Amino acid sequence: MILARYVARRFLRSFLLIAGVFLMILFLIDMIEMIRRFAARDIGLSGAATLAGLNVAGSFYAILPLITVLSGIALFLGLARSSEMVAIRASGRSAIKVIAAPAVTAALVGVLAVALLNPLVAATGQIFDDRVSEIDRAGRQTVSVGDSVVWLRQAVLEDGRESGQIVIRARRTSPDATTLYDASFLIFEGAGPVRRIEAREARLEPGRWQLSEVRDYPLDAPNPQAEMMRHETLRLASDLTAQRIREGFGRPEAVPVWQLPEFIAGLERAGFSAARHRVWLQTELARPFLMAAMIVIAAAFTMQHVRGRNTGGAVLLAFGAGIALFFLRNLAQVLGDNGQITPLMAGWTPPLVGALLAFALILKREDG
Repeated sequence: MILARYVARRFLRSFLLIAGVFLMILFLIDMIEMIRRFAARDIGLSGAATLAGLNVAGSFYAILPLITVLSGIALFLGLARSSEMVAIRASGRSAIKVIAAPAVTAALVGVLAVALLNPLVAATGQIFDDRVSEIDRAGRQTVSVGDSVVWLRQAVLEDGRESGQIVIRARRTSPDATTLYDASFLIFEGAGPVRRIEAREARLEPGRWQLSEVRDYPLDAPNPQAEMMRHETLRLASDLTAQRIREGFGRPEAVPVWQLPEFIAGLERAGFSAARHRVWLQTELARPFLMAAMIVIAAAFTMQHVRGRNTGGAVLLAFGAGIALFFLRNLAQVLGDNGQITPLMAGWTPPLVGALLAFALILKREDG
């Protein structure tokens, strides 16, 4: 137990040091990018630092697995160079027992990251998007999903010019976001609403909505109900596209992990596909195991007693294997998003494969 605590403390020190260095580097890179991006807006150094501070959390969270493998490499190289690893092995400790303490510690760090850092990243990411939208004056939300309805917004187009806003409410939509069912279009011009259009179905075509079974209410009339007009079909100009509507949901990363199950249920009730969000949920749940797998990979290449010229090769192999697992995880996520593998496989297969291969290499070196 004393040895396990000692190794765990050594790993935590390495992790905090490397994480701090990467955090500062990412912050400086983000700050330079913000200065370049908003050079014409004159946001100043304080504004650039604020935007960089809001954006850096997401970048840092994304590379946590790579920070973990570097921390594992630093830990095992330190133990090997000081001959502590030789003493530990001479005392009868197996390689698996030596790896267990830092691997469990990495998994606990992953649990804390998912529980605390994930919601922080979602919150700061939303604030960052809002700040950027205020600066650019061009970022407008086009779609949101409530408990059981879909809300959209678009401009009123007349001769290619904007003359107002249309707020669209639909009971549900098709998975490709091109058809709305039980849709209501509330048209605003000037100070208030001037027209309400209700349609059983609204199909999005290039540059327009094609409405069917329409009831048209002139809200600026004395009695809109009495002057309501019915149409079999009606067309409304639109600058929306299916891709723009789907992108209006934002990235799955923008939703805190604790709210993802409810958000997924809301998407599916509205008729949208929640495949990306399901894959992201499983990926986040598997993050602690991915970080533990990174420790096992680092140990597989660097925990043996390395000498002179062999050290650099061992470090490169360990870091290369960690990067390979990182990209395997991203590839599995893409395959899951496209529906080619299940969300469960996309989230859990990469850390499982990486850990098993690393354990196989360790056992081969242990037992020949």
